[in-house]
Amino acid sequence: MAVKTGEKAPEFDLEVTHNERVRLSDFRGRSNVLLVFHPFAFTPVCEDEARDLQENLESFRNADTEIVFVSCDPSAARQAWKRELGAEYTFASDFWSHGAASKAYGVFNESNGAPHRGTFLVDRDGTVIWSLVKVRDERRTKMVPDSLEALDTQA
Repeated sequence: MAVKTGEKAPEFDLEVTHNERVRLSDFRGRSNVLLVFHPFAFTPVCEDEARDLQENLESFRNADTEIVFVSCDPSAARQAWKRELGAEYTFASDFWSHGAASKAYGVFNESNGAPHRGTFLVDRDGTVIWSLVKVRDERRTKMVPDSLEALDTQA
């Protein structure tokens, strides 16, 4: 069962690079977090979503919101894909222990070993204020406008 709006967001501890990690607690009291789980790097639908987030990065940052884009791909693959896309936000790996964060958020797909498309907007206090989960491999068309709207109503 996916984490719902109004619930406390589970802590996550994800590898960005061999020497860098990102945790929900890094943002507590400082900024909101848009936590975006997706199945696989280097795939067309995931690429469309990554580019959509990049195109709207300034709007998220203006709303004091950092983006953490997560899959179970290894961190080296995540960073290679980030460079290829020219993205300027955090690409994190839920590779080891395999799927721990996506399982904690209730979006891990046991049949393919990758996350479903789950999006969680977490406020500075660690509460989920908006979420969207897609269990089929379909693009989240309202992820960006709806999450930005949720930030506007919070302000």
